[in-house]
Amino acid sequence: MARVHVLQHVAFEDPGAITPWLLERGHRISTTHLYQGEPLPCAEDVDWLIIMGGPMGVHDEAEFPWLGAEKSFIRACIDNDKTVLGICLGAQLIADVMGAQVRRNEETEIGWFPVSAVGSHPLTKIFSESPVVLHWHGDTFAIPAGAEHLCRSTACENQAFLLGDKVLGLQFHLETTAHGLADLCADCNQNPGNGKWIQTAAEMLRDPARFLSTKPLLASVLEYLDGTMRPTRDATHMPSG
Repeated sequence: MARVHVLQHVAFEDPGAITPWLLERGHRISTTHLYQGEPLPCAEDVDWLIIMGGPMGVHDEAEFPWLGAEKSFIRACIDNDKTVLGICLGAQLIADVMGAQVRRNEETEIGWFPVSAVGSHPLTKIFSESPVVLHWHGDTFAIPAGAEHLCRSTACENQAFLLGDKVLGLQFHLETTAHGLADLCADCNQNPGNGKWIQTAAEMLRDPARFLSTKPLLASVLEYLDGTMRPTRDATHMPSG
């Protein structure tokens, strides 16, 4: 059993399909709702950290002062050899604390679009058939020093990276359920406007089979990370940021 801690930035972006996967395997889940001012745990009390998405950016500490403490906690988890999964904003936060640039992407990418595998890491086999996945982002990250670039899309070059064998950043969303996407479309105050890579809420919610198609991808990612949680293992050296 692993102690899995979730960092949640807004009410409408929760772990979604990750939660039942973890519970079925007997893992224990706790959550810090940062937007409610809840305190962070100690890194020593966490085996696995999951960092969710959100409409804010990694540089918005003036508006969201808890971002500073969150970044320190993420870095402490990485330095203490925890398994870390960052999704969308979560991936950008990992990149930021590891010294990689996070900036506005040339295109806003909102909707169901394919990603393709990059490189030869075993994890890229999950994406070898260019699956269609859900995107909702305007920013992008550079690949942190020492990390492996795993995925790209036509609208965004850097879609996933793996740092060491236990720190994974995904720009896209495999965890989102149909209910979660409906909440996101209803509650997110962003006005994405029009663009080649922007779909309407109706387009995104039209085909329920899309959510079924991403479940095996999510399971494969989580199985990979779950396998890296070894009780006795030398700490992996991480480059300083």
